[in-house]
Amino acid sequence: MTIRKLVSSTSLPAAVQIVEVGPRDGLQNEPQFVATEHKVQLIQQLFDAGLARIEATSFVSPKWVPSMKDASEVMDALNQWTSTMSSMTSSTSQSKERQLDLSVLVPNLQGFHRAVKAGASSIAIFASASEAFSKKNINCTIDESLERFREVTEAAQQHGIPVRGYVSCVLGCPYSGFVAPSDVARVTKSLEDLGCFEISLGDTIGVGTPGSTSIMLQTVQVSVSFSVSKREFDRYSSSQLIHSCRTCAPLLETCGY
Repeated sequence: MTIRKLVSSTSLPAAVQIVEVGPRDGLQNEPQFVATEHKVQLIQQLFDAGLARIEATSFVSPKWVPSMKDASEVMDALNQWTSTMSSMTSSTSQSKERQLDLSVLVPNLQGFHRAVKAGASSIAIFASASEAFSKKNINCTIDESLERFREVTEAAQQHGIPVRGYVSCVLGCPYSGFVAPSDVARVTKSLEDLGCFEISLGDTIGVGTPGSTSIMLQTVQVSVSFSVSKREFDRYSSSQLIHSCRTCAPLLETCGY
């Protein structure tokens, strides 16, 4: 596992790595079901546009998120596509550079087993820095969610599958308002201790400013030993994006669907 140290700098990084989560985080909120073939086409087009790290789908219960009920079918189609693409480009010098890194979201051990069966090679788990949001979103406390994910990360380690972590509501909660940076740091550290190789900090409701972002990131950086990514969507200003690049590792997450 490669651990990337956090870097604080007043200058912009030479490059920024993007993790695109639109096929999962964007499409799961669509009121009408998006056909499997269209989801696959979207991911293929995102890759063609230059995005190499893409979160493809979520292995949540179809009862709770019906829009992701075809997660296995999406992964089957993508695995066939990447296999064909790999065989066609294996002899070119660009094959390694253009390798697609697909990940999937899993909420629990059952979802993990479904993801493994579907051929997932990288997974993501999610927790909240807000107790109120955790109870509303996944019907359990923060500590209960972390204990649930302990089973997932232990199983992932046994299968040799890397795990990304998400922390939501890092700059504010729609139910309880202000979220203390120390709470963000505690949850982030817990995900690190569970074995996450990378952690995304999400401003879920878009209330962050360069100032509040800086304070939060500085607090988190004291607690963890590796890179966090700042999650950004198109509602944020260019100044917020630039500040995130300057104050945390050069890794951004997008939802451009």
